[in-house]
Amino acid sequence: MEMIAAGLQWFVNLGASVMLPILLFIFALILRIKPGKAFKAGLTVGIGFIGLNLVITLLTENLGPAAHTMVRNFGLHLGTLDIGWPAASAVAYGTVLGSLAIPVGVIANLVLLLFGLTKTLDVDVWNYWHIAFTGSIVYAATGDFILGIFTMVVHVMIIYLLADLSAPYIQKQYGLEGISFPQGASAPGFILALPLNWIMDRIPGINKIKLTPQTIQKRMGVFGDSGVMGLIIGIVIGALAKYSLAKTLQLGVTTAAVLILMPRMVSLLMEGLTPISEGANDLVKKHFPGRDLYIGMDSALAVGNETVLSSALILVPVTLLIAIILPGNSMLQFGDLATIPYMIAIMCAVFRGDIFRSLIGGIVDIVISLYIASWVAPLVTASAKAAKFSLHGSSSISVLSDGGVWTTWVIVGLGKVMTWGGIGLIGLITLGLMIWFNKFHNRKRIKQDA
Repeated sequence: MEMIAAGLQWFVNLGASVMLPILLFIFALILRIKPGKAFKAGLTVGIGFIGLNLVITLLTENLGPAAHTMVRNFGLHLGTLDIGWPAASAVAYGTVLGSLAIPVGVIANLVLLLFGLTKTLDVDVWNYWHIAFTGSIVYAATGDFILGIFTMVVHVMIIYLLADLSAPYIQKQYGLEGISFPQGASAPGFILALPLNWIMDRIPGINKIKLTPQTIQKRMGVFGDSGVMGLIIGIVIGALAKYSLAKTLQLGVTTAAVLILMPRMVSLLMEGLTPISEGANDLVKKHFPGRDLYIGMDSALAVGNETVLSSALILVPVTLLIAIILPGNSMLQFGDLATIPYMIAIMCAVFRGDIFRSLIGGIVDIVISLYIASWVAPLVTASAKAAKFSLHGSSSISVLSDGGVWTTWVIVGLGKVMTWGGIGLIGLITLGLMIWFNKFHNRKRIKQDA
């Protein structure tokens, strides 16, 4: 078992840019795509991920210090440090339990697909760190290793259910045919966005506001261009950080570059995914007539969207302001400020690309996330110590993205209070919803379409 776990850990450590092309190449061969075409598709996805990571790194390395300087200027002193998702994933995979997340997730995915309880074939195995995160926290809270494994199974079921339900929205809004987002930091936003969108549809005045990148560009001319918007947002953040004129302008141009380059990297990713997606759908239609199949991918595919990026950049200073005024918050945002686009990716699709609604939804999401991340901080800190993760002098750590999603609050809260009964209850409810939406609801829809 230790050798298998070590081998899986080595494979995970290759990173998404190497791991995904290998998995996609193997998957393409299974779909009977010609080896040359399969190899090129996998390599193109890997190149796309490297390009995407370069752009994200460009944003993080420039936005992170600016945000930190803004916090210092506000004189903010909070006891819990936001370590960001890269460090959180290292903590999650660093525990003995977390190292088993990939086989647990893959087996659960195959079983659910076999019984027709999900449409998502998840090839983005790197993001099983999300279930490793909750599993490790429940283990830290209860000391029950087997319950930690069961927690990962239940959590991944929730993620697949949310990915299936949100797939039509992301496919329509982002033009990502046959794609779903089974990502733990993005998928929960779907449940939050639905009632918010319903409420805003029914508020007089609010329901008339339509603020999309297209309407902004039409009304503002050159100032509505995504590159110019990025320049303005970067300059504003630089000014709030009290940067020099030179550094402020540099941050503005960098932010503009991110808004322009990100969609191009995403299009490269989709170029590689298209033949694999088509091959998967052809196979499903042949052997499972009447069933749909989604290829589960990272929500990074939506990060290049103008609404997502523009809303996220505006939310960076707003998040820091909320942290200052929000009573009960104990977390200093830093590492996950650049993860805000992932947090709101599916929400923006539900809001049909409306920047105004995305900002409102993002603010509500961040408020909730700050409270949950502060609440779960002691358990995240305990998991980090178990993984021998360096706390860099901090006595308390958490993470805004995964530490703050409502799924963490529900799973960890019930797991801590009711142990097996709590996690079992969540699992039964999730299984019931999967059966309803994939068996009865789909059958009813097919009859209506006939």
